[in-house]
Amino acid sequence: MSLLELKDVSMEYNGKVKALEHINLSVERGDWVAIMGPSGSGKTTLMNIIGCMDTATGGSVVLDGVDITNAGRPELMRIRRDKIGMVFQQFHLIPYLTAVENVMVAQYYHSMPDREEAIAALARVGVAERADHLPSQLSGGEQQRVCIARALINYPVLILADEPTGNLDEANQNLVMQIFRELHEEGHTILTVTHSPEVGAAAERCVVIEHGHMKAQ
Repeated sequence: MSLLELKDVSMEYNGKVKALEHINLSVERGDWVAIMGPSGSGKTTLMNIIGCMDTATGGSVVLDGVDITNAGRPELMRIRRDKIGMVFQQFHLIPYLTAVENVMVAQYYHSMPDREEAIAALARVGVAERADHLPSQLSGGEQQRVCIARALINYPVLILADEPTGNLDEANQNLVMQIFRELHEEGHTILTVTHSPEVGAAAERCVVIEHGHMKAQ
């Protein structure tokens, strides 16, 4: 069984605006898939449905054997917490918490905070020495690596990354992409939403969304 299976997924807003139409997508365990497309193409809407932040108005979505098509908000929140690790373009780190505390927040909502485990996650992405620094004391690349550590801390079945290099210079982009390559080699399942040809080329497979339709796979 595929880790993620979308069948005939559509999304309408106010019964008029069609953001997605008849999307079919299968993602196997260990895949690295890039979702690409211009602004307004529907790729962010697709990411929000996969990430349990929105519900499709048509079709079905199954994640890790769980049909989330008609799940309510509390169930979607639980599934997102337990099964998905999110990496955002804007980082979304809590500004008054240190790097390790930001990772531990994700643990808190999942089970039990564990500082040693959080430090190990930071070490995994090369920023353990910055554990007690606030986000404002970190570079953009360091902040994104903290985000990746936070995404990994609860052992998600799917890493979902939204423009993970969008706010980074070339050097930090290369560092972050190397981390994603290593995660893929370790068997993690990764879905990246990106405008970047470099990020798209790094994935095993590229899905192109244009005007709400899947154009290539």
